[in-house]
Amino acid sequence: MRSPVTTVVFDIGNVLIEWDPEYLYRRLIPDEAARRHFLTEICSPAWNLEQDRGRSWSEAVAECVARHPGHADLIRAYDEGWHEMVPGEVPGTAGLLEELVAADVPLYAITNFSNEKFAEAKARFPFLATSFRDTVVSAEERLLKPDPRIYEVLLERNGLTAEACVFIDDSLKNVEGARAVGMAAIHFTGAEPLRLELRRMGFGV
Repeated sequence: MRSPVTTVVFDIGNVLIEWDPEYLYRRLIPDEAARRHFLTEICSPAWNLEQDRGRSWSEAVAECVARHPGHADLIRAYDEGWHEMVPGEVPGTAGLLEELVAADVPLYAITNFSNEKFAEAKARFPFLATSFRDTVVSAEERLLKPDPRIYEVLLERNGLTAEACVFIDDSLKNVEGARAVGMAAIHFTGAEPLRLELRRMGFGV
């Protein structure tokens, strides 16, 4: 049998705060086909992921503008209009986090996030700076989920055992990455299903 799970480890984007480039680019590129092309071929997920790996936004924008000079203003908007992609908290999850804090549950986070944007996110959402005993940020470690090493950084840095932790993420591949290192893991689909899963594990929420 597994040891009791005592520690909760959160992902941040689309678990605690919303993030979707569509929020910004629906306004900037109303045509759906043109918008899809821009977000898959120009400012693509792979391009954005390099900022989560540690590339600076100034370097990312300059590189992309050099390849697509005709889209320079739209490319710069990905950086300058980033907050429009993050309209607020994921409904219900921050409240659930507050309950776990109040219950003195050990809380940690592992997030694929650029250093620059994570600093901005903490300024907008102070609970990201105050709720966790430690946050492993991909850009700081030059590691991305689901690389096993990023989970191991959290465990080693904080003297945690994988068996004592449950990891929560909206990405199934990241959930599977946590399970591969021995953590329990929950695929996040909403605050209420998460509450039920945590309650089933013995947390008083």
